[in-house]
Amino acid sequence: MAKIIVACGSGVATSQTVASKINKLLSEKKIKSTVEAVDIKSLDKFIKGADVYVSIVRTNKSFQIPVINGIAFLTGMGQDKEFEKLVNAIKEADAHKAG
Repeated sequence: MAKIIVACGSGVATSQTVASKINKLLSEKKIKSTVEAVDIKSLDKFIKGADVYVSIVRTNKSFQIPVINGIAFLTGMGQDKEFEKLVNAIKEADAHKAG
């Protein structure tokens, strides 16, 4: 099961909203994964075990895992495209773990 991290400035309102929406969309597609909302200051701690990072705030860091645009889940603009990227990243992560 893939682990998804969603990070915003405080880890409260925005990341929780996006995490909840992603959970709902994944549930509708019957895709099992864990989605965790964190604040950007804690990202380094939580990203270590994650398979996908959903970014709401910009950072200059680069990551070894797929990064998805979280703003799309807030605005709805481009959400389908970003959700498709997320689903593909989850499938790849699950296949890698199984394999």
